Formats: sequence, C-alpha cells, structure tokens
Amino acid sequence: MNMKPIAVFQHTEVGAPGSVIPILESLGMRCELIKVVDGQAVPERAGDYAGLVFMGGYMSVHDPLPWIAQECALIRHADLLDIPVAGHCLGSQLVAFAFGANVHKNVRSEIGWQEVVVEGGPVGLDWWGESEGSVIPAFQWHGDTFELPVGAQRIATGAHCANQAFVLRGMHLAMQSHFEMTPELVELSLERNGAQLEREYERGNPAVTSMEETRRNVPERTQAMAQILTQLYSRWVVNCKP
Repeated sequence: MNMKPIAVFQHTEVGAPGSVIPILESLGMRCELIKVVDGQAVPERAGDYAGLVFMGGYMSVHDPLPWIAQECALIRHADLLDIPVAGHCLGSQLVAFAFGANVHKNVRSEIGWQEVVVEGGPVGLDWWGESEGSVIPAFQWHGDTFELPVGAQRIATGAHCANQAFVLRGMHLAMQSHFEMTPELVELSLERNGAQLEREYERGNPAVTSMEETRRNVPERTQAMAQILTQLYSRWVVNCKP
C-alpha cells in the first residue's frame, strides 16, 4: 500500500530531526521535512499526511509566533482524523499544549545526559518494550515542562523533571527527551549553546552534566538512543494512515 508521507517539522537549525527520518524510513515510511526554521508554511490539512512529528526548539509554546498556533491547530485536526502525532522536546510541549495542558518552567533546566524511568505498567511496556522501573538513557536540553493532557498516560518520569513522556488515545506520543540526537547534533548543540550548559553546571544545577561528561562516549550513547527511538516509532507507525 502506498502510504502518505509523515510530516516532520523543524523549528531551529540545532533542532534538526537527527535520527528520526532514517528511523521512520527504516520502518517503511516516507517523510517530508517541513522547515519552519526557513519560513516554510505550516500545512493546513493534516489529512495529507500519514502522521506528524514535531521537533525541538529554544522557543516557548507561549511565544507570539504565528506557526505555534498553526501547528497546534494542525495537531488537533490530526487528532480528529485519527492521525498519530509525535513530539520531541518543544514538540512534546506543543502536543501537550494543543490538547489543553499547561506548559510552564520546570523547577530547573535539564541539560546533558540524564536518565528517565519507564512508567505506565502495560502501556509503558507496549511502547518502550521495557518493564516498569526500567532506566532509559536520554539526552536533555530544556527549561520548560508540560502537564499531562486529560486522558493521557505518563510512560516515563525523571529525577529532575517528572513528566518525561506520555501517550494519548493510544496513538499520540510526546517525549521531553532528545532521543533523536546524533553525534553531530550533540556537538552542534554544544557549539551554539554550550555557554548555557557551563553556566548552569557552575551554579551547581544537579540536572546538568559537565561539558566533559556531555561529550563522553557520544557515538555509543546516541546509538543506544536510536535503538530506543526505533522501538517507540515501531509502535507509533502502527497508527499511521495510508
């Protein structure tokens, strides 16, 4: 069956899709990259796509940027058509916000390599392929966090940010972590925003890893995250529309 493409939304240069498109293509899906960062328009019709994926960015869902409201409207339209939506970092906050949940500052910025813990019982197992309490390595870079939309099931938590991932209606997936990172994207993040990491680390923020630790074993760590993301998307694409 010839599937419609999955739309992948890129909001900043640093917030590139990373491993997302190769993973989705490995699962038999076609992808269309929509570069909001370059001024590309947000589509009005979710029905033109098999699914929607929203990447990260430095902005807040509360910023007065026209594309934020447009993407939230598109997310709600996708839901009406039973088209699955996924979000990474800012993307997860957009998904939560579009479904009526509050998005606000986290108790502290979370940057670098942090662990998330699987929750949600059978639902969490269904998505992660891991049982309750399993520890998942993750790359983080965020200051905001989302509350859970009505009806959502939290499937991951963390020591420094309680709401790390949720699923909604069995098809929408929101991930606060940057599981999509590649070695190149980690390095680009540190080149562009490393001063923030170092400032937070020097302040004694326990949710921030040192520059040395953040650069340690990056190829192995990002490969492990790619395997995790492949598991998540293998479950997500089940709901993609032909």
